[in-house]
Amino acid sequence: MIFKTFGWSFAVTAAGLVVAFLYGSWEAFGLVAILSILEISLSFDNAVVNAGVLKKMNEFWQKIFLTVGVLIAVFGMRLIFPVVIVSITASLSPWDAVDLALNNHDKYEQLVTDAHPAIAAFGGMFLMMIFLEFIFDEREDKWLGFIERPLSRFGRIDAISVCVALIALLGSSFLFAEHAHQYGGEHADKVSTVLLAGIAGLITYLVVGGLSGHFEDKLEEEEEHEHELEEEAARSGKKFETVKLAGKAAFFMFLYLEVLDASFSFDGVIGAFAVSNDPIVIALGLGIGAMYVRSLTVYLVRQGTLDDYVYLEHGAHYAIGALSVLLLVTIRYEIPEVVTGLIGVALIALSFWSSIRRNKRLAAEGEGDDAEESRSEVPSGV
Repeated sequence: MIFKTFGWSFAVTAAGLVVAFLYGSWEAFGLVAILSILEISLSFDNAVVNAGVLKKMNEFWQKIFLTVGVLIAVFGMRLIFPVVIVSITASLSPWDAVDLALNNHDKYEQLVTDAHPAIAAFGGMFLMMIFLEFIFDEREDKWLGFIERPLSRFGRIDAISVCVALIALLGSSFLFAEHAHQYGGEHADKVSTVLLAGIAGLITYLVVGGLSGHFEDKLEEEEEHEHELEEEAARSGKKFETVKLAGKAAFFMFLYLEVLDASFSFDGVIGAFAVSNDPIVIALGLGIGAMYVRSLTVYLVRQGTLDDYVYLEHGAHYAIGALSVLLLVTIRYEIPEVVTGLIGVALIALSFWSSIRRNKRLAAEGEGDDAEESRSEVPSGV
């Protein structure tokens, strides 16, 4: 199971490290290894959230996510995306931006860093919407009930998530963007840039998430029918296979996953410049890490981990909420990537521990009920 799921990740790791060594000897080899570990540690919450979506898709689309999706993640977000950002923000042609990336690493790093306020606003808004939609939703299982119960009641208000996100964007644009951090410790007024980028992130979520939700809603009747068939199969002792999302529904869920991965990768791409300013080294290191994140996503789905540990998804969404706030704060202030990574890991670890405690409690209650039933069946006298 491990090799079947992580086989491609092992192969990509070996190939990437060989290419790194050939490209820049042992120094590049070490930097690529460090960046790979950095990407994996920062993106574990991404894998958990992805698994929650991917488990609804059929095996074909799961393979697409692991193959085509990886190409998009590695070459699109880790290599092409920074070049596109430099091209747009510096008013350069794509070819000039590529030339700059390959031949003037310091200038390239400077331009990517200066584009950070727009990147952080876009990614921060997209991720914040994911968190808000989750936290305002009424769920049967509640991890932090004292937070989730009152917020789920607020969730009955139409468009509450959008209102809260826009308030956060407006506040951060004036609190942080007015003196946004620039390369070399300088500051610049980027209020309008942050507002436009944040609204673009919000619109992207509404369009992609809305299309995915639309097709999911259309399948609700089919799922209800499926549930009836499942109960009938259970009564008759027959095996029942759950129908997974396919066609247009799966395509838009796949698109949603790719945008989600892009939003998660923003901090990793920017933070990678703290390790190296060579775009080839960054692409190799983050690409290897992205491959493991995808393999971990598929592993979580096939093992049914989210069904067994019900609070894991809660912990991942709280990590997303924390990351969205941190992205907005980094518009003005520098926050070490290790802080971002540790917050996410801590929240997921706590949710995993809470899930284990819940499972033990339910098991103990079940044993207690069985014992009580057995005692009631014992004759009370002669």
